[in-house]
Amino acid sequence: MHLTAQNTAIVLDSTADFPEAPERFSNWRVVPLYVLFGDESYRDYVELAPPEFYARLRTSEQLPTTSQPTPGDFLVTYEELAAYDRIYSLHISATLSGTYQSATTAAAEIGDKVRTVDSESASAAIAMLGLAIQHRLERGTTDEEVEALVDRYRDRAHLIFTVDTLEFLRRGGRIGRASAWAGQLLHVKPILTIEREVVPLKRVRGNQKAFQEFVSAFTSTTRDTPTLKVGIAHADAPERARQLEKMVHGERPQAEIEIVTTLGAVVGTHAGPGTVGFFWFDDAE
Repeated sequence: MHLTAQNTAIVLDSTADFPEAPERFSNWRVVPLYVLFGDESYRDYVELAPPEFYARLRTSEQLPTTSQPTPGDFLVTYEELAAYDRIYSLHISATLSGTYQSATTAAAEIGDKVRTVDSESASAAIAMLGLAIQHRLERGTTDEEVEALVDRYRDRAHLIFTVDTLEFLRRGGRIGRASAWAGQLLHVKPILTIEREVVPLKRVRGNQKAFQEFVSAFTSTTRDTPTLKVGIAHADAPERARQLEKMVHGERPQAEIEIVTTLGAVVGTHAGPGTVGFFWFDDAE
C-alpha cells in the first residue's frame, strides 16, 4: 500500500514525551498513561503537566505510581482515526510497561489496519521514530519501507541517560540490570541505556563527568551530517538540556535537534528529578 501523511496516522503513548505532536501533525495522536498519587488518578500531560508534577513529587511523602492505558483507551483513539487507511502505533518498551500489550489488544479489534510497534526504548526515542516515519509519509512510502526503518532504528539508535539517584527506578520496579548499583551511588552518577530494559554502562563522579561521557558516546558514534537526528529530554533540569544542545551545535553543526522536551509525569515517576536523556540516530538509508 502507498502510504502518505493523508492516509496514514501515527499514535504515540504519552511516554514519548511529545505532547505537542497532534498540534504539529494533524495525523498524530497521543494516548496518555496514568499517574496515581494515592487514590487520585491523572492522565499524563492532560491532567498533570510536568511543572505541577515535579513540584508535587518533591513534597509528596508517598511516591506516585503509574498505570498503562487500557485497551479501551487505545480503541477510542483508533476509532477516531477511522478516515485513515493505516495506523502506526509506537510504544515504550514492552519490558518496561504493559502499554504495548494494551495497544496490541485494541489493534486486534480493528483488524490489519493498525500496526503496533514496540520501540524497545522510551521517551524522545519513540517520538524520534515517529518523526522518521512522518518524513517518509510526507514524500510517500510503503509498509515495507517503514518496517525496514523500524528495524534499523532499533538496531542503530542510541540512548544514554543519567539519573540523580537510582531510588526512583528501584522503587518503580524499572531498574533492570542496574540493580547491582543500587545503594552504592553516593556522589556517583550512573550512565545508563535502555536495551528493552534499563542497562548500566558506567559510573562517574559528578555531573560534569557525566556530561563528558555523553560527549564521548555521541562523538565516537557519529559524523557531522544533516541526516543525524538528536533528541534531548530532562526531568526538571533545563540547564543540563541547554548544555547538551550547545554541545551538539559545537560538535555536529549539521545535525538536527528534533526535540527538546521535559519528561512527563509517568517517565518522571520512574526516573526522578534531575534525569537527563540524550538520543541520536543517523537517518541515512
